[in-house]
Amino acid sequence: MIQIPEHIKAVIFDLDGTLVDSMGMWKDIDIEFLGRFGIPLPEGLQEAIEGMSFSETAVYFKERFELPMTLEEIKACWNQMAMDQYSHVVPLKPGVRNFLDYLKKRNIAMGIATSNSRELVTAVTEGRKISGYFSAITVGCQVAKGKPAPDVYLFTAERLGEKPENCLVFEDIPAGILAGKRAGMTVWAIEDSYSSAMRKEKEALADAFLESYDEISLEAFV
Repeated sequence: MIQIPEHIKAVIFDLDGTLVDSMGMWKDIDIEFLGRFGIPLPEGLQEAIEGMSFSETAVYFKERFELPMTLEEIKACWNQMAMDQYSHVVPLKPGVRNFLDYLKKRNIAMGIATSNSRELVTAVTEGRKISGYFSAITVGCQVAKGKPAPDVYLFTAERLGEKPENCLVFEDIPAGILAGKRAGMTVWAIEDSYSSAMRKEKEALADAFLESYDEISLEAFV
């Protein structure tokens, strides 16, 4: 079991693959979306867009695949394609709810810093009934650069009113881990089936690696 360090005053979570088990569905969405234009899913696409904000990803798709859509149309299409899954299907990662209760009990501030869209963050946090835990939710489109730049984590810490060195980040992919480390925060990596092939890289970059939130000691939670 691993213990939350005493100096931690805020915990900031990535969303996809970290708080909720949603990464796998995006490959299917990309296949369907590109298929509408007769474009097969290229090898390495997921790795190429890793960490990009929703807006940065739309720019990448439009330019790489020469799509006859505006950026807003692309993002609206993705939101529409994913909305039902995020609202009703996407589950929390194992142990998440107990851990959120533990942090709330200890008066540790909580935030979300994600590359996803505001619409889908709202859909999944409200659908899973966890929105009330978070004092700050930041999406990548609110800052200058997406992960692995530290912007989204620094902005979330500022909104929580905490110094970066007093923040603990949970992430599931290398770009996100780098973002948290570059922000000067402690970063714990969470296992996710989507990124299982990157495990050694995640272990090397993060301050700790957890198979699930159930590995965190909740001894102080009474």
